[in-house]
Amino acid sequence: MIQGFSREASSYAFADSSVEAVNALFRKVYQWMAVGLILTTVAAYAVASSRTLLGFFYGSRAPLAVVAIVEVGLVLWLSMGINRISAGAAAVSFMVYSVLNGILCSSVLLVYTQESVYTAFLSTAGMFGVMSVYGIFTRRNLTSFGSFLTMGLFGLLIAMVVNLFMGSSRMEFMISAFGILIFLGLTAWDTWKIRQVAAQIEGGEDGVPMRKVAVIGALSLYLDFINIFLYLLRFMGKQKQ
Repeated sequence: MIQGFSREASSYAFADSSVEAVNALFRKVYQWMAVGLILTTVAAYAVASSRTLLGFFYGSRAPLAVVAIVEVGLVLWLSMGINRISAGAAAVSFMVYSVLNGILCSSVLLVYTQESVYTAFLSTAGMFGVMSVYGIFTRRNLTSFGSFLTMGLFGLLIAMVVNLFMGSSRMEFMISAFGILIFLGLTAWDTWKIRQVAAQIEGGEDGVPMRKVAVIGALSLYLDFINIFLYLLRFMGKQKQ
């Protein structure tokens, strides 16, 4: 009786500890994601509403090309060098990336109507929330689902490259629709992966490993959110006359 009670108590203690770790990590992930989206929004509106900044970034192709290259470099550095960099460096890099992405996303404010942007953002928030909640609470193993989505993402990129030469509006419509579906699926998968990591993570000194994992998790979900938003705009957004 005593042994049985001890095992049951230790099992509950482990479960409680695991739930606390998951909750703590997701709080940090969503906080960092919110910071990233706010910085992106502020940067996009700052560029779109300033003649000086518009002239600098859109006066020639070079500035935006540099921004795009730096963005790719930051994502690779964060994803591949997470074990070598500090939590502070990871956080700063994520914030810099969010600002740079806002500069690139300023173009949507110039092309699409304000109503379309608001509608796409709210729709994205709703769909993202549903898929993220599914990723947190599902009991299914989504490993194979992630592999399928990764293949779909590569196919999407190939279709986009092909359509650069074809210029087909019908293909553009299909690419946007599939893009929305793929990144909704990736939202669930990335959330599920974060949950798996949270159950195994060690707090470390002052919780540093958790802070770094939270930044990387926030980056993954941030990218999912931004891509859903952009594909939704292309799918149903109304352009300015």
